Amino acid sequence: MHDLIRTILAFALVMGLLVFVHEFGHYLGARWRGVKVDVFSIGFGPALYRWHDRAGTEWRLSAFPLGGYVKPHGFDDPEDASPEQKAAWIPGRTFHDKPVLSRAIVIAAGPLFNFGFAILLFTLLFMVAGKPELKNEIAQVMPGSPAEKAGLKPGDVVTRFGSLAIFNYADLQQQALHHPGETTTLEVRRDGHDLTLPVTLASVPGAKPGAPPTGRLGVAALAVPGKPMAFIQAARAGVEETWTVSVETLQGLGQILTGQRSAKELGGTIRIAQMSGQVAAYGFASIISFMALLSVNLGLINLLPVPILDGGRLAFYAIEAARGRPVSRRVQEISFQAGFAVIAGVFLFSTVNDLSNLGLFHWLAHTTG
Repeated sequence: MHDLIRTILAFALVMGLLVFVHEFGHYLGARWRGVKVDVFSIGFGPALYRWHDRAGTEWRLSAFPLGGYVKPHGFDDPEDASPEQKAAWIPGRTFHDKPVLSRAIVIAAGPLFNFGFAILLFTLLFMVAGKPELKNEIAQVMPGSPAEKAGLKPGDVVTRFGSLAIFNYADLQQQALHHPGETTTLEVRRDGHDLTLPVTLASVPGAKPGAPPTGRLGVAALAVPGKPMAFIQAARAGVEETWTVSVETLQGLGQILTGQRSAKELGGTIRIAQMSGQVAAYGFASIISFMALLSVNLGLINLLPVPILDGGRLAFYAIEAARGRPVSRRVQEISFQAGFAVIAGVFLFSTVNDLSNLGLFHWLAHTTG
């Protein structure tokens, strides 16, 4: 029960703060471009608490902290608005009548604030705890492990797992984890030479009854503790870390889309909640690092050119700027419907992945069997 409460509280804190940062970006972008903001909501559903600021924005704290939204004044297309809505519009303060650049700034500000928040978190982390470094080479090979049988040695750097490029040691661990009992090959850089070693991963039973097995290679990397940095140095490292995480995340997503990486690695809300509780137990540095990683991912996801996401709207604005007129309403409506279907499908798939990783389906099969 204690773990469950910690997980719920940590998840609410992490998601609530990240969503607030994202929506606050939209809010400040709108205020900067002269657009009135009608509603700023953290969470969805019934409002638990609400108040109005001097600018006339209604701030809400809603029942379900799984997201949030900002509603700019006059966000609806004039053709979709009722006569009552049009009558309430304040001339010069509506979103829809702003130039395309101003509208793009309002939309892009949300993801950009997520990247800025990640840089801030990484900077704070490096100032307080330094930047620990996990060497991208094998430091130890466990006796009797699949790695020893394959011929891996200390000092080796694994560059490929089967056909998949390996970014770093953590990526190697992740791939081994998702391929229990499988036979594959490892491409290794040893003393300046490239080797290909066949390996059969061990299969380790799940930690909980009914949980699926995990793979094990049997190696360890050298972790070098970090030292607290001065602000300028930490800020520079924070920018570099945010860039590195962004690039590796996009590379990983590309590998999933091309089939090089298993789609089972996609996690959703349940996995985020589970990991929130786990990192909260490890202390301040772990939860700050986790929030920074999530903030980068939230920014990247929202910039994907999928209609209904910020990136989809920005794509429409780019076309409008190039053509000199907006994309037709019919095309936008169809695109938003398709975008909603894509997002709903990804959400459903990631939820199934999460439940599978928790062992629910193995438990049901065992129970009904």
